[in-house]
Amino acid sequence: MMKVSVIGGGHGCYAAAVEMVEKGFDVVLWRRDGEALRELKELGGIDVKDVKGERRIPVGGGRGELTLTDDLAAAVEHAQLLVMPLPSTTHESLAKQMAPLFKDDQVVFLPPGTFGSYLFYQAMRDSGNQSRVAFCETGTLPYLARKHGPNRVVISVYATRLPTGVFPSALSDHAFSLLGKAYPSVEPIEDALSGALMNAGPVIHPPLIMMNAGPLQHFDAWDIHNEGTQSSIRSVTSRLDGERIAVREALGYGPSHFPLANHYASDGEEWMYGRGAHGKLTDSGDWRENIDLQSHRYMLEDTRLGLSFIVSVGRWAGQATPVAEGLLNLASAITGRDLYAEGRTLEALGLADLSQEAMQKLLGQGSRA
Repeated sequence: MMKVSVIGGGHGCYAAAVEMVEKGFDVVLWRRDGEALRELKELGGIDVKDVKGERRIPVGGGRGELTLTDDLAAAVEHAQLLVMPLPSTTHESLAKQMAPLFKDDQVVFLPPGTFGSYLFYQAMRDSGNQSRVAFCETGTLPYLARKHGPNRVVISVYATRLPTGVFPSALSDHAFSLLGKAYPSVEPIEDALSGALMNAGPVIHPPLIMMNAGPLQHFDAWDIHNEGTQSSIRSVTSRLDGERIAVREALGYGPSHFPLANHYASDGEEWMYGRGAHGKLTDSGDWRENIDLQSHRYMLEDTRLGLSFIVSVGRWAGQATPVAEGLLNLASAITGRDLYAEGRTLEALGLADLSQEAMQKLLGQGSRA
């Protein structure tokens, strides 16, 4: 029985814990909020609603049950596979905490990652830990999910295709042999940078929040995916996605580039969430929410970290990204902060001076030497 630890307590983390238990794995759920875990234990489990109906995943640690812990070292020690469906804003602090804890042959899955795979690997090496660990990242969460209260999660859609890269890519065979047991929808791609440039969040969310800024600030709740997704905004999103694909092509990555237009289409190539996912998302009503443009993760994660990453890789590759830069500048004006300077860029990661040959060696072997 494969041992899995799910790291975090958000929407995607509860969904992952449910799915991993139902696949028959030995699953530990870690979150730092011990009080929330005690409440979940008192309530008896996670109540889930999805296409299969409603049911409960009990907690307790027996077969078919979920083990809870706020001990990060114990969660890492338990796992062959660590699933981390967390905002990339959590990566810096968690990477430092987890770095000395990783051990040989573990696989770490960041769905999605914004090149967090490199950040975790480098933190591990900086801590003196030389373990053989594969860090994987893909283009989206495996679930469209929302928590409703302390122990209930609604999963509207499960991903059907998850293009995934591994850092370092030399460990890909081992990583996919393990990861594929948990997520059969995973599709191997070239490396972790290719995986980072599949991230859909920085393409979907920045146009939606900034071009809906008026209604977001006026109404108590607004659904950016329903009435907020209009043709003018879609045209900006399409141009932005075209820039992402152009950066991938400039780096020599091949198709499929998973163009976002396929998410909305009724025919053609299937996107990550399969057919009709956008309709299921809007029909659920779960994304009608209050979005504070100063603090929401669509601004601080997808824009500050995700868009800045696309822009920085474009600059490194010599590929212009004017729409991405324009949106990033607008976001900086809205927040009163220099989001590129705060972003997850190749400059901030210390990689902007690498040659293409050195970058390929780093992505493949984890070494710059």
